[in-house]
Amino acid sequence: MKKSIAILMGGYSSEFDISIQSGNVVYKHLDKTQFEPYRIHITKNNWFYVDDQDQKYPIDKSDFSLTLHGKKIIFDAAFNIVHGTPGEDGLLQAYFELIGIPQTACDFYPAALTFNKRDCISVLKPYGIPTATNYFLNKGDQVNTEAILDTVGLPCFVKANKAGSSYGVSKVKTKAELLPAIDIAYKEDDEIIIESFLSGTEVSVGVITYQGKDIVLPITEIVSENDFFDYEAKYLGKSQEITPARLSKENTKKVQDLALKIYQLLKMKGFSRSEFIFHNGEPHFVEMNTNPGFSEASILPQQALKAGISLTELLSNTIEEAIKSE
Repeated sequence: MKKSIAILMGGYSSEFDISIQSGNVVYKHLDKTQFEPYRIHITKNNWFYVDDQDQKYPIDKSDFSLTLHGKKIIFDAAFNIVHGTPGEDGLLQAYFELIGIPQTACDFYPAALTFNKRDCISVLKPYGIPTATNYFLNKGDQVNTEAILDTVGLPCFVKANKAGSSYGVSKVKTKAELLPAIDIAYKEDDEIIIESFLSGTEVSVGVITYQGKDIVLPITEIVSENDFFDYEAKYLGKSQEITPARLSKENTKKVQDLALKIYQLLKMKGFSRSEFIFHNGEPHFVEMNTNPGFSEASILPQQALKAGISLTELLSNTIEEAIKSE
């Protein structure tokens, strides 16, 4: 008998449209001989099922059920591909744990931790994970430009602490650009992280739990036409994504080992994608995405294909691992 799978997409953040695209790719490639997929849109006001004729049917949040043509559907699992809140920051993960439905992303605490860039690097530093030098600001704090620049130097990056897809991120090259960049970041979040500039090759490393084992996928090298891997570079073709990355065997092993160590330290599951920059010859951790973009052209699906894992196999495995871990 086919398992009923809710494909969660949308969310409450600026990444809503990107998540809808990702969710539709999951819907397209899911093995329909094994699974009965339902596209579930998560919005601030309503959660609802969207059928192939774009008709909408409400979800009962008390037990995450769907009543369709007089029949009540209880889902066997939820495929969580909501980027940003509430799918990537632990809120949906906690909800599904409470009602007892397996979901494909990591558990609620690792999700909340990795979504908070400041907290994540603070947890990893005692384990010797190299990161940029950073400075933290909260909305309402007095902004001491001299102290900030004395700490991180120029150029530097100003980032919204809890946002994805490079929303609220600016590269600051001069002192005069710092305050406007802070204002941009505050439009996305009330917390900011300001980081020193890491100069070197940027790579993206996917780590997944596949057939019961944690494996590192082939590495992708990011070559952006812009100053950094921003929204245009990620989604509008302003970058080259080279898989496998043009790294030496030694550097390939270094970053693979580091990515796997971080995945396991943070008690991850499902799939993740972490960004690193080789600064002074050593991979420095930038951030982790626990629900990364999932179009056919997105980095993690391309890495899986290079590893000989089709999108359909990746999706089936992710669901099976989630159900097995319950």
